[in-house]
Amino acid sequence: MSATGGAAGGQEEDKKPTDQGAHINLKVKGQIFRMAEDNKEVKSFKDLGICEQLVEACENLGWKTPSKIQAEAIPHALEGKDLIGLAQTGSGKTGAFALPILQALLDTPQVLFACVLSPTRELAIQIAEQFEALGSGIGLKCAVLVGGVDHTQQAIALAKRPHIVVGTPGRLMDHLSNTKGFSLRTMKYLVRKLQRACLRNPVKIEVASKYSTVDTLKQQYRFVPAKYKECYLVYILTELSGSTTMVFTRTCDATRLLALLLRNLGLRAIPISGHMSQAKRLGALNKFKAGECNILICTDVASRGLDIPSVDMVINYDIPSNSKDYIHRVGRTARAGRSGVAISLVNQYELEWYIQIEKLIGKKLPEFPAQEEEVLLLLERVTEAKRISQMKVKETGGKKKRRGGDEGEEEIDRYLASKNGKSSKKLKKR
Repeated sequence: MSATGGAAGGQEEDKKPTDQGAHINLKVKGQIFRMAEDNKEVKSFKDLGICEQLVEACENLGWKTPSKIQAEAIPHALEGKDLIGLAQTGSGKTGAFALPILQALLDTPQVLFACVLSPTRELAIQIAEQFEALGSGIGLKCAVLVGGVDHTQQAIALAKRPHIVVGTPGRLMDHLSNTKGFSLRTMKYLVRKLQRACLRNPVKIEVASKYSTVDTLKQQYRFVPAKYKECYLVYILTELSGSTTMVFTRTCDATRLLALLLRNLGLRAIPISGHMSQAKRLGALNKFKAGECNILICTDVASRGLDIPSVDMVINYDIPSNSKDYIHRVGRTARAGRSGVAISLVNQYELEWYIQIEKLIGKKLPEFPAQEEEVLLLLERVTEAKRISQMKVKETGGKKKRRGGDEGEEEIDRYLASKNGKSSKKLKKR
């Protein structure tokens, strides 16, 4: 059986053949052989050995030529070799393992052919969508197993015997334990995170340094006093008001507070975090993808693997304590050769974390230009908007504790139902 891998979200993918078939495993540590980034001619998907049906599917998705990780990984995968692959985020790693899996499925059709494990629900849904898009012409059936969604409906989907199962580990284990007739015994491929010990003479492919960022990403920082951080965020968002932006915070509570604050100032912001139900998370994500909201306030739940081509800018409102999370966050923009901007707001308490980020990426970043006097013209309005937002959070938080619902769900429901993408009057500095 063949298997292939590319690192989702900056990770590396490994695989181990078993009696049942091939495993594609994700891991972070390990020695990788660097592939020279020379100017050799990029092959077509057909040249890589991909069949005509899948080549046509690639063309329908706008994939004209293979990315570097695809060009290096797919031929080895089609030969049935174990792989460790490393490439930058947004470089086509899902396609690098999906295409060989689908080609093998065409050669030996069977149900429950492959299982892909994802670290987050949103990424699992996105991977399934990519499989379905590539397999639309061959009658491919996928099932998605993630938490926050009705268990019975997922069991019904499994009973229909899909070819590909994509899920998060917890919900997959739930179905393995409780859903009659479902097991991994017939699976020929398993994409998952495992230790190097599970590999068997893997081919090692590296098309980027381990924690590098793409050249088309413009990265900047701004040192700000903690008490003025909201002001600087609002200033950047208004100065670059035409951008589609993801703002990363450290906590779920912060996503909701910041979204309320920005909406009180007339900005089209919506939160997504682990405190929201899965339906609300998907609703917020779809609003953002459709352009009805141009600012997504999120935790690191949205930093892994999500591919939203329209994202122009990433703002690190809170600096991540794990510097590797920075790579995943800024990888939400400047994907697949497009340009993008990443701005990190660093207060006096986050300096050490920021220094570790610069060490990891191996470069000193330029400072984002801003005159503090101009920024502080917004202070009065931002302070008032924050006060109103805190009152709202306190009020609805108390109601939710008494009624036992998802935090902020009523507010998000009202926003999703009534805004329809229209912003209130534009914020003006005074």
